[in-house]
Amino acid sequence: MSALFTIILPVFLVVGFGYLAAWRGWFGASTVDGVMAFAQNFAVPALLFASIARLDLGFEFRPALLIPFYLGAFASFAAGWAGARYLFSRPPMDCVAIGFVCLFSNTLLLGVPITERAYGPEALAGNWAIIALHSPLLYTFGITVMEFTRARGSGLSVGRVALKALAGVLRTSLVIGILAGFSMNLLMQAGLVMPQGFWDAVDMLARAALPAALFGLGGILYRYRPEGDMATIAMCCAIALVLHPAITYGAARLAGLDMAGLRSAVLTASMAPGVNAYLFANIYGSARRVAASSVLMATALSILTVWVWLMILP
Repeated sequence: MSALFTIILPVFLVVGFGYLAAWRGWFGASTVDGVMAFAQNFAVPALLFASIARLDLGFEFRPALLIPFYLGAFASFAAGWAGARYLFSRPPMDCVAIGFVCLFSNTLLLGVPITERAYGPEALAGNWAIIALHSPLLYTFGITVMEFTRARGSGLSVGRVALKALAGVLRTSLVIGILAGFSMNLLMQAGLVMPQGFWDAVDMLARAALPAALFGLGGILYRYRPEGDMATIAMCCAIALVLHPAITYGAARLAGLDMAGLRSAVLTASMAPGVNAYLFANIYGSARRVAASSVLMATALSILTVWVWLMILP
């Protein structure tokens, strides 16, 4: 029970404070958007840049860590897509959007602070390795599947659709921060030494990322109040909060993943869908209500489900 109050609750109290501020009108919608724009476009990319630039690429990017997490993620997409198609008879583009909700965990804004509070900053190396691939890989996959679904019968070539998806991913600020971090890491391995003042400035910006993003997340979630489609939303919550971490846990155990990696992989997989899942649905005008409500409800439910996974992990 102590983990619930000392590890999980502080993170969600910050989210809840942002929700309360937006609900009571203390923080207007445009101000919330400004906080999130600062966090997502500047502070979080700086955090990703600094973390990946200092990561031991040779050790952390190992199959025993990455395969279990992404096996669970893609299995969750397949389960969400199949449930939307065969249980709820949703249109094809809705099925892709619902699958993406089940696929895209909130690895950064929730996964990092909870893992850090549970096991300390030194336990985050596995999280950063997963996060480094998360947005580029899953956005490319999601956009590609959606574009193929939308372009069916239009005569567009496979290469053209894939190029369009890749171009869209490479323009996002998070991916730019990740790629810049990889570049700096390789340059430092080649002998580049940056002045301490540079890293102090980057770290100052990075330290603002999670508090600002969590508070802004609360304000964003206030907009996404549940409306209808409750059976589909319940399916998305169950897949994201139970199926994904369960597959990750089983596969990681079979792969013989070390304890630090197991904690990073399973806790990251157990996070609720991120707000980007709604943004993806909104871009294509598909299953927006399901996506928005799933993000909100799964975030609230994850207070308890993450606690259970913390109890399961040694």
